[in-house]
Amino acid sequence: MNDVVMPSLTPPVAVRQPKRIEQLGRTRTDDYAWMKDDNWQAVLRDPGALRADIRAHLLAENAYTAGVLAGTDSLQETLRAEMKSRIKPDDASVSKPDGAFTYYRQYDAGAEHPVYARTPRAGGAETILLDADAEAKDHAYYRVIGARHSPDHAWFAYAEDTQGSEVYQVRVKSLATGALLPDPIESCSGNFAWSPCSRYLFWTFRDDNGRPTRIFRRAIGEARDDLVYEEPDEGFFIGVEASSSGGSIFITCGNQETSEVWRIPADHPTAVPVVIEPRTPGLRYEVEDWADRLVIRTNADGAVDFKLVEAPLAAPGRAQWRDIVAHRPGRFIVSAMVLRDYLIRVERIEANNRIIIRTRGGTETAIAVDEAAYVLSLDPGYEFDTATVGYIYSSPTTPRQWFDYDIPRGERTLRKSQEIPSGHDPAHYETRRLTATAADGATIPVTILLHRDTKLDGSAPVHLYGYGSYGIAIEPWFQSNILSLVDRGWIHVIAHIRGGTEKGWNWFLDGRGAKKMNSFTDFIAVAEHLIAQGYTKPGRIVAHGGSAGGLLMGAVYNLRPDLWAGVIAAVPFVDVLNTISDDTLPLTPPEWPEWGNPLIDPVAYDTIAAYSPYDNIGPRAYPPLLATGGLSDPRVTYWEPAKFVAKLRDFTTGDAPILLKIDMAAGHAGAAGRFDALKLMATNYAFAIWAINR
Repeated sequence: MNDVVMPSLTPPVAVRQPKRIEQLGRTRTDDYAWMKDDNWQAVLRDPGALRADIRAHLLAENAYTAGVLAGTDSLQETLRAEMKSRIKPDDASVSKPDGAFTYYRQYDAGAEHPVYARTPRAGGAETILLDADAEAKDHAYYRVIGARHSPDHAWFAYAEDTQGSEVYQVRVKSLATGALLPDPIESCSGNFAWSPCSRYLFWTFRDDNGRPTRIFRRAIGEARDDLVYEEPDEGFFIGVEASSSGGSIFITCGNQETSEVWRIPADHPTAVPVVIEPRTPGLRYEVEDWADRLVIRTNADGAVDFKLVEAPLAAPGRAQWRDIVAHRPGRFIVSAMVLRDYLIRVERIEANNRIIIRTRGGTETAIAVDEAAYVLSLDPGYEFDTATVGYIYSSPTTPRQWFDYDIPRGERTLRKSQEIPSGHDPAHYETRRLTATAADGATIPVTILLHRDTKLDGSAPVHLYGYGSYGIAIEPWFQSNILSLVDRGWIHVIAHIRGGTEKGWNWFLDGRGAKKMNSFTDFIAVAEHLIAQGYTKPGRIVAHGGSAGGLLMGAVYNLRPDLWAGVIAAVPFVDVLNTISDDTLPLTPPEWPEWGNPLIDPVAYDTIAAYSPYDNIGPRAYPPLLATGGLSDPRVTYWEPAKFVAKLRDFTTGDAPILLKIDMAAGHAGAAGRFDALKLMATNYAFAIWAINR
């Protein structure tokens, strides 16, 4: 289908079709409910099924955005070329040994997608497991996830998505013959795991409403799928994984506040799964097996920032849990992994991480960095019986570095440094960590990246990024793309607002549900702090956030339009009240613990109605907005930004353009290719520069 349209300088005028909605004794009117295709489930699997009038409207929006930003076309090309010049054309991952082989991914020069490959550990010829770039040639969109070899090294499985809807097909390849098995697995969520014996694939089924609901087991070489587990609660996500030791297959179930894990022993993969600890509202836990016991990360017994416990494999219930690493408020245990002789955890304090290695005897060693803002993360390999752990270090000024750490020797080896082909000197940049004060006195960590030549006289434009939901921390990784703004005198800022876990689990709890407004007022407080400290001025800030961070953008756009030169709302969750009231949508029931359930709870309804960006649009002089979306996005559906933009144009009292750009061939994450993805990033940054200079 040809979706190419000519640029236009006339904004589309969306038809108003008022829909009256009555809910819990409250009434609202939605003029643009018609933008949601009644056949949306089919559209996710086949974007060509979109209703003709909706398609025409979205294409008109794309044409208007292209027309308004036409003057930035050359700038967009320049920005994209800069970003591309910082990406190594023929890059490769750190190779990971496993038995007789070592496995890795590599990009041929200029390729959008990687090649998965292996070589014998002792040396020898390379074997191509999957050439994803070749597979992508026949598709407008193509993404591979979960690609992995079987434990016996005889098979290679991968999940592919050809429309961006996150409905995956799992294919299995014989590494002896190079042939694909017939009868691929269909309607997978993208999550699957090999049984340690390599005879079975366990995989997660995605239903017509886009939810993972069942776990199946398929014997390799057969077409039949046996049901292993079916989730009774539509509000729970489920998945399956093999333990790093190879001793267990775990089925994980949970939402934002409650979890449950079921175990299948590796030596009996067709056994009925057994629950570790039955779900209890508010109890979260994650499990790894470690010889004859389990290691469990949990918030049990009031461990708000989590602790590590152990339990015997034969009797793993909560009554048997014994502390290994006790809870300490303010030290958030992010994750844990095990090797044969070591327990390794990542913990976060004040938005910075460190890695702690613990022996079976209880001796601990820390890997940390003395820098204002940085990220340390584990980079697990395939082998359990090893004394080497991989990790990655980065900071806003320092490109990623991959290390192997020899635990007994206490020595690290640099395996790889992220190369910037166009050149990068960290000494030209500076990272700072500030602390802003929220309206209620909470202290908000703020990470700043700037060029050392940038004048701090209040004239610099600021790119202010935030997220603030689901307990996801926005960590200060090195981002080569942002240098295209920083090198132009911009200051890049990350606001570590409530709703994330930068300061622990309470930091998350203080930005969810009834306290969601804290996320928005924190972001505004950071902007005001930057102004008060002389970094910038009102109207010199471009705010940027995506998905739930797009909700943040919509909220602060309504609350303080005077602060922003422009706002970039990527795949923005802005129609909150309608979406969280629609229990047919993929994410709605699992997200009621995060936002509240406005179908049954009047307090939740009123709380959401007070901040939902779509429902709080009013007569204001709104600054420029660029909202983006993907037609086949199952997470934030295309109609959310489309409705938001249409309604904003009805109410704005200013003349600033309000723009919508919908990718008609992609989903939530946008284009899948590593260079194709730069097109949208270049558009975003060109919009930011245009908004500052208009």
